[in-house]
Amino acid sequence: MRPLTGRHELLATARAELTARPGVLFHGPAGIGKTTLVAALMNSLAVQAPAAGTVLHCAPAREDAPLPFAGLVDLFARVPDSRLDALPPEPRAALRAALLRGREPAGDQGRLAVRVAVLEVLRALAAAGPVLLVVDGLQWLDPLSAEVLAFAVRRAGDLGLRMVAAERVAEGEQPERPHCCPPGTAELAVPPLTDGETDRLLRAALGTGLPPALLRVVRDIAAGNPSYALELGRAALHDGASAGTLLVPRRLRALVLDQARTLPEAVRHALLVASAAAAPSLTVLRAAGFPDPAADLAAAEQLGVAAAGADGTVRFRHPLIRAALYTDAPEYRRRQAHALLARAVTEPLEQARHLAHARPYEDEAVARTLLAAAAQARRRGAPDAACELAGLAARRTPADRPADRADRLLTAAEYACDAGDPAAAGQSARAVLAESGSARRRVRARLILLRGAGQALDGTRDLIEDGLRDAAGDPRAEAWLHHWAAVRGLLCGELAEAARHARRAAGLADRAGDTETRIGALATLARVRSLAGEAGAADAALQEALTLVGTAGGGPERRGLIRMRAILALDSDRVAEAREEVSGLLTVVDESAGAEEVLATLVALARIQVRAGECREALRTADRCARAVAEAGVPVAPALYAAALAASAGGTAEEARHLAEQAVRASEADGDRLFLLRALAVLGQAELLGGSPRGAAAAVEALQRVRRLGESMCAADPPLLHWYGDLAEALVVLGETEAAGTVLGEARARVPGDAPGSVLAALERAEGLREAGLGRAREGALRLRTAVDRLRRLDLPVDMVRTLIALGAVERRARRRNAARLALGEALRIATRIGAAPLAARAGDELARLEAADRGGEAGPGGPELTPTEARIAELVGNGATNREVAAELFISVKTVEGALSRVYRKFGVRSRTALAHAMAVAVIASGASVDPGDDGGQGHMVTVSQPVRARASRVLATRRSHDIDS
Repeated sequence: MRPLTGRHELLATARAELTARPGVLFHGPAGIGKTTLVAALMNSLAVQAPAAGTVLHCAPAREDAPLPFAGLVDLFARVPDSRLDALPPEPRAALRAALLRGREPAGDQGRLAVRVAVLEVLRALAAAGPVLLVVDGLQWLDPLSAEVLAFAVRRAGDLGLRMVAAERVAEGEQPERPHCCPPGTAELAVPPLTDGETDRLLRAALGTGLPPALLRVVRDIAAGNPSYALELGRAALHDGASAGTLLVPRRLRALVLDQARTLPEAVRHALLVASAAAAPSLTVLRAAGFPDPAADLAAAEQLGVAAAGADGTVRFRHPLIRAALYTDAPEYRRRQAHALLARAVTEPLEQARHLAHARPYEDEAVARTLLAAAAQARRRGAPDAACELAGLAARRTPADRPADRADRLLTAAEYACDAGDPAAAGQSARAVLAESGSARRRVRARLILLRGAGQALDGTRDLIEDGLRDAAGDPRAEAWLHHWAAVRGLLCGELAEAARHARRAAGLADRAGDTETRIGALATLARVRSLAGEAGAADAALQEALTLVGTAGGGPERRGLIRMRAILALDSDRVAEAREEVSGLLTVVDESAGAEEVLATLVALARIQVRAGECREALRTADRCARAVAEAGVPVAPALYAAALAASAGGTAEEARHLAEQAVRASEADGDRLFLLRALAVLGQAELLGGSPRGAAAAVEALQRVRRLGESMCAADPPLLHWYGDLAEALVVLGETEAAGTVLGEARARVPGDAPGSVLAALERAEGLREAGLGRAREGALRLRTAVDRLRRLDLPVDMVRTLIALGAVERRARRRNAARLALGEALRIATRIGAAPLAARAGDELARLEAADRGGEAGPGGPELTPTEARIAELVGNGATNREVAAELFISVKTVEGALSRVYRKFGVRSRTALAHAMAVAVIASGASVDPGDDGGQGHMVTVSQPVRARASRVLATRRSHDIDS
């Protein structure tokens, strides 16, 4: 059965309607997924109530429609003869005859007897349990069976009879009131799939993704019809089609052209020319030589194939009909159609495309026309058209002009990169590498392969070194390759090598007079210096690049510089400045840039929005990143990182964790250590959001990798220092206060004198939580208040909320409830305003615990407050676990268990495990709460456990009392 992609909500609606109504009718055009929905609905009903009642099913085909009682035969195939034998003689004989178990019923009386017999059988079945009628294909149900069903369902309303049916209707039309469905049947239209749903369906069914340009063509032709999309996708894979060569398979053509093939030759000719035109209209058809195209299309309109609108535009009933008409025509007729259109249209790009298809052979004049049109398409911001036209130019280039052909192949490859099709770009570039003896062209081909590698530059060292050998003596080409080496070093964490190549690229570009490459190299150098924590050197490189902007054009290098300037501003807490830079850049990028540049800008915007507390906007930006990946095949890891970051701020911890894990795997696959660093950091934050010891242990694992990666890269930029604070906080949750102190000491040693305020506030927050974890709540609160005061001077609401929650939790544990209530109330208000859902939930949980403590009195309900880890350790030890067993369960060291257990002993005022078990039991029985230990956002809570633990506690007390009596 086809995957139920994009239909889960409709299926849920159908289930609900079938509970409230006597029937459900799915309707829609052929291939839209009605049968899949009927099967899914039957499966879900079977799961809900297996082996309950009777299901009578038929799925008539077109060939069955003329056959009398064919549908009834299928419906009653599983009804045993014993049910028929219980009928009176005349209805029994008539029904047996209709079911081909006797002679065919004759005359009106015989047909009436069949109807009565069917009604009686349904009543008998309903008396034994629910009866469900399933008719998948009402449009092909033979008239006699339909009349019998109509008779029965009108009279069986009190029997609990239900019906599920599917009916094919023409595109955009509604079904006629189906008389054989019970009155009150819910009619559910099956809508087209969205582009994203179509993409997921194809990937799931084909086991692989289609190239982006080809995927867009499949989506356009299928128009949301899953059956069409699957058949087109399978044909594309089987035939190795590209976006410009996809043909509609024979079976699909037969399905949609049965009417069109009956039209007169003149009408079919007009339809073919219209199908080949980019924007078919009566005006275009007249210019192509059709004296009265409206009359030609009248017959097509009567058959529902195509029609001319009031504005003269020719519209096909479905895009598949248009593509099928074109594919169905012989090759020579298609060439004739393009030749007519090449003379008829005036738009240069379309004219060039028609010329190429009209002359599918080597022709230098055509090749030059196509190349000029491709350049024009690129200037217009139409990368798909530019790629197609340049590819056609290369194929039309005569064999005796190999140099021109190589140049045109490389141009087509560059345009394919713009269009987000690295596979097509790589194919053309590798062809030039294999055939060309020109060092310049081989360098250009390797640059295209580097660009097509996206983030996966780890394995491109040889490609760069080979390119440098070819480029020797050409400072411009050497500058390009050194710049790519710098980008590779940045992504792979080889910062010293990246800085060396960036400086070399800038110097060579200066010698060659290549301002754009020099700007790009200086921007990369600024990013490398920033990542290394050398803010002054980063600013110097950036300023040098900025002085060159006035002499440069508006190309991608300049836009990259603006993006770099925004990131440096963000890392320095100048969030408003960063947002202004990227917002202005995005407007330009959306109009003219390639797919990779659009994604890079969106990722930067998502980072800025999260820091600015625009959590809802960040989620929307992350969705745009996902669409960019789906539509253009750009690198996945940055988009997944942006989605995880946005989810950690405005989504859910679970969603953020899942996306971050995907981003980690994608970055590892690419060998991209820069985004691996970021993805691991977000994974650690997501795990920390839950606050449980197990989540904190997972956070420590991820953030320790960040720590090791950062050290191996010699990185010390502000974001990394933020992540050190997260690692320390996770260690505190686990009770590893000594290890947390070591991490904070390392971070402090890395903090420069001019560190941004947010870095200092993050470290102060972690230090405050560590102080509280060591039992020094007053000192911890003081540190946290210092962080809050620092953040009030900055516009960083997410950081503020995190710090206020930490302060409120520490104040609550110290019994300063008014102070706790003020901090947590402010945190909840800010988090709600900015849409920070996970933090709002944490603030709400803390306030709920505060209210519970108020209701339980000053001492709290059930005993002393423990941190999540202390509470879990106390429970495990109280149940007889050894220190080593506790450490294994909680993923912490035995030493940490021993230290935490000592603190638990002090808080309960006991000195042994036996005494702790007794004290825990008393505390648990006294507690009426039902919150499991460890669910505390990382800040500590009262000893409150679930009912099974309270039951065990009662047994402990009973055993202890028996022991006391015996002694």
